Amino acid sequence: MRVIARRTLKLFWKKHPTAEQPLKAWYQEVSQATWTGPADIKRSYRHASVLKGSRVVFNIGGNKFRLVVHVNYSVQILYVRFVGTHSTYNQIDAEQI
Repeated sequence: MRVIARRTLKLFWKKHPTAEQPLKAWYQEVSQATWTGPADIKRSYRHASVLKGSRVVFNIGGNKFRLVVHVNYSVQILYVRFVGTHSTYNQIDAEQI
């Protein structure tokens, strides 16, 4: 999968240094993945939440952080829509962001 935009992740981990290594590990794994549908994601990330509209929520760093992405399976692109702490995640609508 191609991840758009890694810069968003970098900006976040500069503010939250404990998120750097978990986000880098996630990025590395996802960059090498080939997912054709939500079942592929669930096989790799059991605790990921698949939402409507091709959205997926990943728990990062032992569930300290949340990452919301939009996945376009046909072109193998994953768009970062939100990265934040667990508390800031509770303030958004992951299906709309």
